[in-house]
Amino acid sequence: MYHMTEEEFEAAVEAALEAIPDQFLDALENVVFTVADEPEAEQLEAIDTEWAEVCDDELLGLYEGTPLTDRGIYYGESGGFPDVITIFKGPHERCFQTREAIVEEIRKTVIHEVGHYFGNDEAMLVAMGY
Repeated sequence: MYHMTEEEFEAAVEAALEAIPDQFLDALENVVFTVADEPEAEQLEAIDTEWAEVCDDELLGLYEGTPLTDRGIYYGESGGFPDVITIFKGPHERCFQTREAIVEEIRKTVIHEVGHYFGNDEAMLVAMGY
């Protein structure tokens, strides 16, 4: 198993975000990207939902929030918390054996979770290769 430093992993997530076309990045509002070593217990409960990116029984990434397609006209008027996209380091390392494979899967996971933000369901993201 290949282990990345925290800095390496965060840099790979940043590179994946920077590779997203500007028209999509510019459309992201009220969303925060985070990196965590491992999912917390309540995040693991989402493993069987359409908002999680999974490899075997490992949670690679998770979108927590209200997709654009589900937001009403009053969304955000009360301030509210931002949506959160979390990419998990440990599961990526356990599922993929080389640095190159981990970096490629980080890219896919970031795109996958951003896709959920825009309202794409799991079937559509899988059909697109994410």
